Amino acid sequence: MSDIKRVIEQVSRDKGIDTDVLVKTLEEALKSAAKKKFGNKIDIEVKYNRDSGEIEVFQFREVVEDVIDADMQISLEAGLQLDPECEIGDCLGSKMDTENFGRIAAQSAKQVIIQKIKDAERDAIYANFINRKGEIINGIVQRLDRGQIIVNLGQTEAVLPAREQVPREAYRRGDRIRAYIMDVRNDTHGSQIVLSRTHPEFLVSLFRTEVPEISEGIVSIMGAAREPGSRGKIAVSSNDSDIDPIGACVGMKGSRVQNVVQELRGEKIDIISWHVDPAKFVCNALAPAEISRVIIDEENRTMEVIVPDEFLSVAIGKKGQNVRLASKLTKWRLDVKSESRYSKAMKDGYNSLISLPGVGISLADALYENGFFSAEEIGKSAAEDLLRVRGITEAEAQNLIEAAKAYVEEAAARAQSEEDPAGDPDDAEPQAVSGEPDGPADSADPVPTDMPRPEDAAPPDDGGPFNSAPDSSESEDRE
Repeated sequence: MSDIKRVIEQVSRDKGIDTDVLVKTLEEALKSAAKKKFGNKIDIEVKYNRDSGEIEVFQFREVVEDVIDADMQISLEAGLQLDPECEIGDCLGSKMDTENFGRIAAQSAKQVIIQKIKDAERDAIYANFINRKGEIINGIVQRLDRGQIIVNLGQTEAVLPAREQVPREAYRRGDRIRAYIMDVRNDTHGSQIVLSRTHPEFLVSLFRTEVPEISEGIVSIMGAAREPGSRGKIAVSSNDSDIDPIGACVGMKGSRVQNVVQELRGEKIDIISWHVDPAKFVCNALAPAEISRVIIDEENRTMEVIVPDEFLSVAIGKKGQNVRLASKLTKWRLDVKSESRYSKAMKDGYNSLISLPGVGISLADALYENGFFSAEEIGKSAAEDLLRVRGITEAEAQNLIEAAKAYVEEAAARAQSEEDPAGDPDDAEPQAVSGEPDGPADSADPVPTDMPRPEDAAPPDDGGPFNSAPDSSESEDRE
């Protein structure tokens, strides 16, 4: 007990726990030990003397003439020895010898102290790290546990789950690791700090660290998308017309972005210029592919992107990666089609309009100008929509809709009868490539349906580990 002051100060310093919390813990532990020894009905008070560094235990008893319960009462004669001025009915406190508590009581006090210190340590760690959520932190790999990496952060440990690790990265015990604080949890098992190296915000935080203009607020990061270990896209903008946001992120001779690439173990990074116009933003995200036209469906938040045949492979990227990342970055669903296929689809749609009974060239042109590009679209429309077309009455609109539905059903039946039941569906040529804004970045991505033919493939571009626009991909990689 004589060293209790030194122990309190050392534990407070090592564990980061307030000394008042430790003092209160010791007082509760000794009170519990006394009750364990003498029973719960005993009136005990424990005080820590900060000057002497001792913990004093006092037992309070009532002064009576005839003692019935020695634990709760004291005779007047004995009370006068403690306090010459005491009277019947007074409550006197006498100091107890803590050495008389016994082994069981001491063990109980030890358990209370250990548990209270653990709780206080957990609360201190949680309070220290909860405000650091979203930061990058450095640590040392402590051990590997069933795929998880336990990281030593100094005063505590953090966990890097298997799902938050980049697939091709490998760590051993003692390796230094840098990760993003994704979550801080405070539960009965103790504070748990969850790290991530795959989160898009990890890429954002790395650029914020490397680029002073971002920290100063001159350059803003408008979004980021990643396929960890392979490629990432980041959209930036500047509120100063004299500052080029892409140039600021790339740095002199690529020094800034190269530091980020090195930290991500060679992951390629495309730095995209953000634009307030979503169509222009999508065009920037699909660069260096040239975009012929963009058809926007704001209601379903989709865009149909038409590119020249020779740029189809560039827009799609290796295994559809470029359009997939562009979709995640822009938060739009993207359907990429070549000009030849788009022109064929539009021509087939126009021919389907001509095929409807009572529709001539002039009426077909009028329907086309009002956004009805095929019989299928007319069949899905309401009569009120067709009344916008010049010269169509309500009865004619209803007849046209019925004729369009019949035409579509007949075309579907004809296509089904012409289909070869013995044919291999894998031999059919895909028709479109789609990018989902929130889709997973693995084999569960939407199946491409318009992959380019070998003659559409652009020559490969080995532009190094980073670029301000995605590189083109070889056709054999897509196939």
